[in-house]
Amino acid sequence: MKQVIHFGSQLLLVAVLAVTAVNSFAIENDAGANYPDPERFRQAIDAFVVSESENPSPDGAIVATGSSSMRGWHPRIAKDLEPLTIIPRGFGGSNMYDVLYFLDDLVLRYKPRAVMLYEGDNDASLGISSAQVLDYFDAIVERIHVTLPETRIYVLAVKPSISRWELWSAMQNTNDLLKSRCDGNPLLVYVDVATPMLGADDKPIENIFLADMLHMKDAGYDIWRDAVRPTLMSGEAQYE
Repeated sequence: MKQVIHFGSQLLLVAVLAVTAVNSFAIENDAGANYPDPERFRQAIDAFVVSESENPSPDGAIVATGSSSMRGWHPRIAKDLEPLTIIPRGFGGSNMYDVLYFLDDLVLRYKPRAVMLYEGDNDASLGISSAQVLDYFDAIVERIHVTLPETRIYVLAVKPSISRWELWSAMQNTNDLLKSRCDGNPLLVYVDVATPMLGADDKPIENIFLADMLHMKDAGYDIWRDAVRPTLMSGEAQYE
């Protein structure tokens, strides 16, 4: 009897993995019709791979990936979040689909205990719906948890900015969906970096942005540090 039960469990596991693979494959193919070709980042991803081969990162660290706002945090993120071990893997101009496409080299190869993700900003600029962004986020979560079932994922809210203020309503909707997805799931944590970036008039604080009014100065990253650090320390310091 034990052999039958074990065999049945194996079949169930294979079926679950197959469904997950099919769902992720379908989402990736669907995304390809809406997003620019992720291969435009091949050189940047290959540079990460080369860097890793020359200076291997420890297993069980925290991968921080996402678009240019995450990339801009690279020079100070290790200091801002010490003593946590951070592997910075932001790549400017990216979107949720790009992370899904390059997930093996961006995340899975490092066997991280946690992932910090910032995307949705460029997705909104491309006209991608909030529902689609959530679909690709779900696909990222599925693929991570098939390989690393205990890995925690911290998703940062899509930030407001002056240059993309006309998209803020759509971004807020994306944030609402991401937060709802995280609520009740102990492996998913929504981190609100957006609200502290708004002033008393509920508009973006101007002096935290560079001249393009999209990317952030140190003052903006001070806000991110103060929003992210307590949450990350609460969830991850015990494992360091």
